[in-house]
Amino acid sequence: MRHLYLRIYLAFIGILVTFMLVMSFAWWALRDNDDRRSLDGIAALVSAALPPAHVPRARLQSAIDELAPQVSSRLTVRGADGSLLAHSGEPLPPAPPGSERSGFRHLPGVGHAAVLRLPDGRWVVAKRLHDGRGGYGWLVALLLFAATLAVGAYPVVRSITGRLERLRTRVDAFGAGDLSVRVEVEGRDEVAALAGSFNDAAKRLEKLVDAQGQMLAAASHELRSPLARMRLAIELLRTGDQQELRDELTRDIAELDELIGEILLASRLDTLEHIDHRETVDLLALLAEEASRTNAGVRGTAQNVSGDPRLLRKLLRNLLENARRYSNDGEVQASVLRDRSGGVLLTVEDRGPGIPEDERERIFEPFYRARGTRESGEGVGLGLALVRQIVERHGGSVRCLPRTGGGTRFEVSLPTSNN
Repeated sequence: MRHLYLRIYLAFIGILVTFMLVMSFAWWALRDNDDRRSLDGIAALVSAALPPAHVPRARLQSAIDELAPQVSSRLTVRGADGSLLAHSGEPLPPAPPGSERSGFRHLPGVGHAAVLRLPDGRWVVAKRLHDGRGGYGWLVALLLFAATLAVGAYPVVRSITGRLERLRTRVDAFGAGDLSVRVEVEGRDEVAALAGSFNDAAKRLEKLVDAQGQMLAAASHELRSPLARMRLAIELLRTGDQQELRDELTRDIAELDELIGEILLASRLDTLEHIDHRETVDLLALLAEEASRTNAGVRGTAQNVSGDPRLLRKLLRNLLENARRYSNDGEVQASVLRDRSGGVLLTVEDRGPGIPEDERERIFEPFYRARGTRESGEGVGLGLALVRQIVERHGGSVRCLPRTGGGTRFEVSLPTSNN
């Protein structure tokens, strides 16, 4: 798209050049016969205007001096053997060897000239005075026409493709998450119709996404109301034989509450292109706080990153809890180091069953669980999806790798803080 206007414009110029070449070829192919017939007629007229060959040369010279100004040309008369008989101005060279008929010839030191074979065998060589363009005036005119057409066509082609480029820019912005973007409808042609169709589709999609978000928020709100009532009912339950039921209800409510919170957070992150609230955060200190909740080992050096402390804490908590959940009571190790590119590298490793290579990207999808994995029953299936969202909103990346000796290793790369 970036060079579409050049492609259209060059295609137009190519067609024009092809037309000129075809016309030139046709002219060169057809002109010889036309020129020859015309020159033979002119030769007959010149022969009638000149005295016969047997008259004295002085009379022939006088006739040439009289005829040359009338035709605005230098004239030279030569005999059938090429001998000079008369001339006006500097004598012109004789006809090239082998010439038998009238025609235009290129003569040394003279250029393009007309060579006329008179009926009596004499030759008249004519060269027009002040003919800068000579017989190529038509070519100059054609070139001027082509240049004018090319200059005039450029703004037309550019205006069409310019609108397409503006449409592409708006589509890119729409695809990046700005659902309010619209395209200005310019003109009444197909490009304008395309812009109008895009605006209609974008408007419908924006309404659909807004309605979905409102429905999600409303559903989450409605879910929390019965959860609150369930909590109240649990508090009213008696202890004793009903203690097990109370504990189970408490776990279920906690899981539902966590699910609602993470769905709302995922929905909010979907609408963000970047983090608005940023602070300088010591990632190692934050990791140490969260690791104490899961008894994970921590090592590394203090590294500052710029971001939202709440989201970064959520990122660390999800990675550590995911590692604990699948580690089969094995050790969980986490570290914060400076990577080779100058950024911050966060790693979380476990001794779980590991993730198959073909699923290491899919585990970051919402509610996806790797095949053959065992877990403690905790979690709502959004932890790693939120990890990727949070990392990307902070300008970083995350990947899942196998851990040496068995298990899984998560690597998070984040840009370092400038402070």
